[in-house]
Amino acid sequence: MLNRYAVQGTGLVSVPTDSPAGVVWIDLFEPTPAEEQAVEAQFGVDVPTREEMREIESSNRLYEEAGAVYLTSTIVTKLDTDLPQNSQITFILKDGRLITNRYTDPLPFRRYISYAERHAATCNSGSAVLAGLVEAIINRVADVVERVSADLDAISAEVFTRPTGRRRGGAPDFRAVLERVGQSGELIAKTRESLVSLGRALAFVQQAAAANLANEVRTRLRTLSRDVIALSDHASFLGNNVSFILDATLGMINIDQNNILKIFSVVTVFLLPPSVIGTVYGMNFEHIPWLHESWGFMAALGLMVASAVIPYVIFKRKGWL
Repeated sequence: MLNRYAVQGTGLVSVPTDSPAGVVWIDLFEPTPAEEQAVEAQFGVDVPTREEMREIESSNRLYEEAGAVYLTSTIVTKLDTDLPQNSQITFILKDGRLITNRYTDPLPFRRYISYAERHAATCNSGSAVLAGLVEAIINRVADVVERVSADLDAISAEVFTRPTGRRRGGAPDFRAVLERVGQSGELIAKTRESLVSLGRALAFVQQAAAANLANEVRTRLRTLSRDVIALSDHASFLGNNVSFILDATLGMINIDQNNILKIFSVVTVFLLPPSVIGTVYGMNFEHIPWLHESWGFMAALGLMVASAVIPYVIFKRKGWL
């Protein structure tokens, strides 16, 4: 799909493909080969294909060629699902126009288009549109980082809060906790990769000679660079927090397993003496104490109960239970 946007009236509007006058943004969304060739021929750029965008090494995604600035950045998408993904988007600045090539439809693009329709001053050039798109992406990432931070706080409280009520009635489901920690860790990892890519792109475009940035746009880009650095630091902190909570959760699982083994060990200790007494009276010998006494059976039972209660009392006094 090929969309062209121009500033008319109150903001950015979509214009027909045969009307290049005043166009500041050409958006290629899942383009066909014919659409790519049409844009390349009209604006004198080399639009990378989907395979080329994936294969380009990180060190070669930012370059200038034939008076155009090429920026291929990794953007995290599907943030509201259990499987967020990183997709590549190429931004091309040339002659005051912005050309974007993408094979995903992230929410920041839709939000920016809706916003730019009512604010003409923020989208009067290709570089201003680039700044607006990057700002929308960063705002989206900030929302996700804030959400992950809140989720990690909730998980931490769930893991470290002592169960209330009966002994283990309020214990958390550690399997579900591990799944939530894993999802948060995956989201933070992809977010950090996206922030690093955006930071490099912002630094490159500010020093690119072919970008021809206005002072206002350059100021916006510097502000966005600082925002990226702050979000990257916070994402790194959350990544460390994910590791800490993961280790703590695994530790809690080990403690629970040890408590279960402890219960079996204690029960074995309590039942071992009665089992020995019962085994003795189950032998096929003729001369066994109390064998022919009327009170022998009750005495043996009493001895078994006493042999189980006495270890329990000793363990309790020593604080082993």
